Amino acid sequence: MTSIAIIGAGPQLGLAIARTFGSEGFNVALISRNRDKLGGLVDQLTAEGVTAAAFPADVLDRDALTQALKDAAARFGRIDVLEYSPVGTFGSTALTAPTTTEPSHVETEMNFQLYGAIAATQAVLPAMREAGAGTLLFTTGAGSIWPDPRVANVNAAAAALRNWVKNLHTELADTGIQAAHVGIDSSIGVSVIPGLEAAKPEQISPLYWELHTTHRGEAERVFRLEGQAFPRA
Repeated sequence: MTSIAIIGAGPQLGLAIARTFGSEGFNVALISRNRDKLGGLVDQLTAEGVTAAAFPADVLDRDALTQALKDAAARFGRIDVLEYSPVGTFGSTALTAPTTTEPSHVETEMNFQLYGAIAATQAVLPAMREAGAGTLLFTTGAGSIWPDPRVANVNAAAAALRNWVKNLHTELADTGIQAAHVGIDSSIGVSVIPGLEAAKPEQISPLYWELHTTHRGEAERVFRLEGQAFPRA
């Protein structure tokens, strides 16, 4: 059996990634903190012929996150692909500009983005090393690449995650394990900037399949709609 664990699974990008991999025969483990919403996503996927299961956990509770991944591996044999998507769940702290950012503003985002990603990776990497195969994919907004001072605390944590993933990619070279960062230079589902079209989740999700299959040597991909990009501050 092959399986993907999607951390931060929701009805937009997470569901689209689940459908993309599910259509290729993957079992899907959905992980987020809202048990009821996860149940609805599992029902949708099951109705579409995808084998899926929910494993509720909050990424801020690293022990619970680790246990959820262990439970998913026990259910499906092992985790072949890990996808970590904090995009779309920002807002755990107020968004801050550089001059108003306090250490606590960045600390929460670091816990949410970087430290959660590290904990998730440590939970699945030993089995991937043993198998000599696996894929680790991590998502941020494009502010990790092109910082926006209006969201300085979020961008700082996202940039830290991006840096760590690119180092992880280098360290895992020639092991059979792919690690890559996905930067999304677009709003998803609903436009957040007047006059700028939002991307549909199903436009983005094939990129993850490509990184797992045909673009395994790449450490990073950036998604944007053709001819569009978020305005830079």
